[in-house]
Amino acid sequence: MKNSMITSSISAGIASIFGGVIAYYMLFSSERVRKFYYYLLMLTMISPPFIFGISYIMLFGRRGLITYRVLGLHTNPYGLKGIVMLQLIGEISFATFMLYEIFKNFDYTLINASRALGASPWESLKRVVFPISVPAFLGTFFILFTKNLSDFGSAIIIGGRESTLATEAYLTVIGEGNMPKAAAMTLLLIFPALLAFLLYKRILLKKFSSFSVGKGMESKNIFYSLPLGVKILFKVVAYLFVLVMFIQYSAIFFSGFYNYTSKGIEFTLEYIEKFKLSSTRVFLRTIVYAFISGAISSIIGILISYYNRERNSYFFKGIEFLGGLPYIIPGTFFGLGYILAFNSGIFTLTGTATIVILNCAFRQISIGIKAGDSIFSTLNPNIEKAGRDLGASKMRILLDIIFPLLKPAFLISFVNCFIATMTTIGAIIFLVSPGNNVATIMLFTQVAQGEYGAASITALAITFITFSLNIFVAKVLKK
Repeated sequence: MKNSMITSSISAGIASIFGGVIAYYMLFSSERVRKFYYYLLMLTMISPPFIFGISYIMLFGRRGLITYRVLGLHTNPYGLKGIVMLQLIGEISFATFMLYEIFKNFDYTLINASRALGASPWESLKRVVFPISVPAFLGTFFILFTKNLSDFGSAIIIGGRESTLATEAYLTVIGEGNMPKAAAMTLLLIFPALLAFLLYKRILLKKFSSFSVGKGMESKNIFYSLPLGVKILFKVVAYLFVLVMFIQYSAIFFSGFYNYTSKGIEFTLEYIEKFKLSSTRVFLRTIVYAFISGAISSIIGILISYYNRERNSYFFKGIEFLGGLPYIIPGTFFGLGYILAFNSGIFTLTGTATIVILNCAFRQISIGIKAGDSIFSTLNPNIEKAGRDLGASKMRILLDIIFPLLKPAFLISFVNCFIATMTTIGAIIFLVSPGNNVATIMLFTQVAQGEYGAASITALAITFITFSLNIFVAKVLKK
């Protein structure tokens, strides 16, 4: 528990700071720079788990390409510092993306006002920009803290003798088969996770409204440039992030097509051949699971949002709250719950594809609810009234008016659940049987067994699929 709190706090804090710096640089840069970082963040956010663990070991391990082969160092990358480093590298993109989306909706006429009243660029930054950003930083910290609490893969890959509570819960199930003990361990993670979520809602969602105008990209009308020294600092950090991501993905690509032999480094297609022979069926199965869970999650989430708006009753508000719980609680807790709930009786689903699909669908259902809420908040109620006045039935209004307007919400929810299903590991690690293995479990097995070449090809394949779908949906939404 102590290790979990330490690693989650440190990595979440540092990731929030670095993410904020990069978000500021994006915000006060040209449209071309913003677009470049936007696509880079999209790529790094939807990458599968363990992808940075592979590159970290390859680059900075005991026989790492940089530490050992280039610098001749004999470093030990394992332990708590390794866990923090993996979590940090994996969460900076998420922190940057979230903070940028928040920052660009602030009321930046405050900056124009401060400049008009004679404030220098540094005074505007210190007295306006930084203070209104504090709730966003705290909210991002709490979200990252919750995500890191349920991270068990980093400790398995790079923890060495140090472990975290989520990792111990996983090993208790796999090694001992002791469900009650594992459930007790994951239950301990619920309390700090719920506390972080409540603080997030209290700090970010309430205080953010004080500074937000809700009109989108107000930053287009800012007559402000960062102080020179601050701009250089932010630029260096932003470019360093690009360099680190480039090195990470280059190392993964490199390990998928090259081997270290006694003769040196040799090109090989061995891992591609292995992938075609053993992984094609697993990937097809994973894509099918992702499509089904994405459709289920989106439809149910949007319907809950619709009926909550129509009825405005405590019953549907309660359903909406329950729909958001799986997104808050750690994945290992959610996975164990499915084993215990569907292990016997008429609802025996353990070992089937159904339990994996349902787990992925209901874990992401809150995204569908929030996407539906965002559309309904801008929907003119007079459109529905006009339909009723013209004689349309409730079903006709739903099919001809409501559903067409909800297409963006459906696509956003669908692609989020699809990507989550393609990249999730914690919630389904206990549910997958040999007959319904999925891509992330296969990747985890390859990394655990030290097959980094095969793992690199698997990780690249998952990244290509998720990134392609994300780009396609983004272009559809833009049109």
